[in-house]
Amino acid sequence: MATSAGAAERIDYPKTRADTTSDTHFGTKVDDPYRWLENDVRNDTAVAAWVEAQNKVTDAYLTALPGRDAIAKRMKQLWDFEKFMLPKKAGSRYFFERNSGVQNQFVLYVQDSLDAAPRQLIDPNGWSKDGATALSDWKPSPDGTRLVYSIQDGGSDWRTVKVLNVADGQTLADELKWVKFSDLSWAKDGSGFYYSRFPEPAKGAEFQAANTNQSVYFHKLGDPQSADRLVYATPMRATLGHTAEVTDDGRWLVVTSYEGTDDRYEVHVVDLATTGAKPRAIATDLKHNWQFAGTHGDTLYFVTNKEAPRGRIVSVNARTGDENKLTQLVAETPTALQRATVIGERIVASYLEDAKTVVRTHALDGKLASTLALPGVGTAVGFDGEAGDAETFYQYSSFNAPPTIYRYDAATGRSTIFKAPKTPFNAADYEVKQVFFTSKDGTRVPMFVTHKKGLDLSKGAPTILYGYGGFNVPVLPAFSTSRLAWMELGGVYAVANIRGGSEYGKAWHDAGRLFNKQNVFDDFIAAAEQLVKSGVTTPQQLAVMGGSNGGLLVGAVVNQRPDLFAVGLPAVGVMDMLRYNQFTAGRYWVDDYGDPADEKHFRNLLAYSPYHNVKAGTAYPAILVTTADTDDRVVPGHSFKYAARLQSVDLGPKPHLIRIETRAGHGSGKPTDKIIDELADTWAFTAANTGMTIKLP
Repeated sequence: MATSAGAAERIDYPKTRADTTSDTHFGTKVDDPYRWLENDVRNDTAVAAWVEAQNKVTDAYLTALPGRDAIAKRMKQLWDFEKFMLPKKAGSRYFFERNSGVQNQFVLYVQDSLDAAPRQLIDPNGWSKDGATALSDWKPSPDGTRLVYSIQDGGSDWRTVKVLNVADGQTLADELKWVKFSDLSWAKDGSGFYYSRFPEPAKGAEFQAANTNQSVYFHKLGDPQSADRLVYATPMRATLGHTAEVTDDGRWLVVTSYEGTDDRYEVHVVDLATTGAKPRAIATDLKHNWQFAGTHGDTLYFVTNKEAPRGRIVSVNARTGDENKLTQLVAETPTALQRATVIGERIVASYLEDAKTVVRTHALDGKLASTLALPGVGTAVGFDGEAGDAETFYQYSSFNAPPTIYRYDAATGRSTIFKAPKTPFNAADYEVKQVFFTSKDGTRVPMFVTHKKGLDLSKGAPTILYGYGGFNVPVLPAFSTSRLAWMELGGVYAVANIRGGSEYGKAWHDAGRLFNKQNVFDDFIAAAEQLVKSGVTTPQQLAVMGGSNGGLLVGAVVNQRPDLFAVGLPAVGVMDMLRYNQFTAGRYWVDDYGDPADEKHFRNLLAYSPYHNVKAGTAYPAILVTTADTDDRVVPGHSFKYAARLQSVDLGPKPHLIRIETRAGHGSGKPTDKIIDELADTWAFTAANTGMTIKLP
């Protein structure tokens, strides 16, 4: 079918109450008329009524868009193929998640041996009527007889932890609450596991109160949570978060502490073989990355950026060593080291070379052993395993390559397919190019450009430019059914590897945070200009998209260059940069954004805060803000306030709407049907406002 898309007439937005609320920071008065929209929708009837009114207007606009239902139908067809997640081995058993196609949630399976038939262990699809209750983290005991797992409800970051017997699938009585941002790590004997939790929040504040005083506990199977043993806490430093991991041999507990999101850690180890042993410090400066990679006896292996901005691999003696007594095993290289793990008698190290994965293996003394041959230019993740066992698994994908799971023997260097999808489309019909562009200050930045082969670009094509640019997170080549659906429509999908991520190590991250945050926006604007200059698209056909920190990115660049874009798609964005750190996990983000209570940071944040910099009287692109009423990572008040301000001033005739999902959070655990509905709305909105003619099989 083919339908012609066109923008709707001016919209009659719901009236939003504007209060006289304001704050004065360092002599500067800042109005905040929509602060009342920060209130939790579950506890405030006025906010709930506003959400209902906004969704009514948005739904009416979206459902009337040409081709919207056809896009949703086609997307469901494209989504309907078998998918697998990386397996975990425990004893002789293999555990992995599988989705038969369009199941709302992945199902956990177990194989009793590598060649045994898989059997279903946990199916979360029956846990709630709306499919919004998900299986989150899980880990089998070392012998594979039991499994600890966590449940996520309605997209919240809070987890409920339970345990089951693998042989019969029966759930035990154990149940843990107020768990968030936690590892689950078994004691070697399987008697219990270590986890991290927060104190129970005040009633009514569960989804907005700042998360402080996280502590590590040991839960013994069969005991009530009230009897769990406190293992590690820092009550005098309430802002520290902690995760704990037991070494493969069960001898050491490695506790990693952090205060923000800048990969700056403290590390302590506890000798689990010695009753009453106290935590011993390995690193305490909160200045460097210390990523635990594995152990052999008393030797602990870490990836660190201490004296190596792009990362190196070091070892330290668990009994006597510390950050000043390191042995360098693998020196810093020109490419950024992302991760390393000890598997068998090898160290497997993953690097980024211009945002593409390169995997090298080393002997335990650091000597280079081999370079893994990957199927193409893409991303390989995984490589978890144990010292003494050379078997591991990794997943490879790219923009035009659906995820395939490989079994890898670190001793021989041989890869074999463990699970591979059979797709209802030909991924080879799509091409991927990497280009480089120059940002405002002369920095060379990479970008991937993907589209269907043979696409006519003589007049440009509707294009979505995606970016993130923060928190040391790289944006890598990866497969997405929704992206493929956009390209099947005749669109281009581009990903810019802007500063703020870790594509080129610590320096790349530092160049995009704090007082350098404007570099991120400049890079993204330069990426857009490059797409226009090269003829891929035009400003009338260009959409910008990003989520979370990427939502902030979209909001900032639309304010700074509204003339450059036809559509803005900010999802679950951080939009009020003066109050972001007052809610849930927001305090962790000071590393990237700065502290609004500090005058220099305040002025820097105010200069680009999307909520505070909407330019009344300027023609803006069409904007579809997306968020969820139960997002307790970036609370929805950010998006509510931003949308209210967009609608309160004259920004031209294009639509400025907000789509608010119910019983969905920041993204994880969202059921497939909600994902498809939201993306169908998003693609239809983008098509309607970039002049795309929708053509579907």
